[in-house]
Amino acid sequence: MRALIDIGEAELKALDEIAREEKVSRASLIREAVDDFLKRRDRLKDEEAFGLWGDQAVDGLAYQEKLRSEW
Repeated sequence: MRALIDIGEAELKALDEIAREEKVSRASLIREAVDDFLKRRDRLKDEEAFGLWGDQAVDGLAYQEKLRSEW
């Protein structure tokens, strides 16, 4: 899929330099950057969710049994 984006002249020159050094296309660099951004964002979401119940004074097993008893 193609996308039209605006990139500053300095950033474009930096991308071109990196592309030349790594012998890849500018488009390839941008795809890689987007992939890295999305992976990092997903990882941050996971880290935010980890330990959500850590500050609760609730026994996990007791809570689970209470929920199941409601069924």
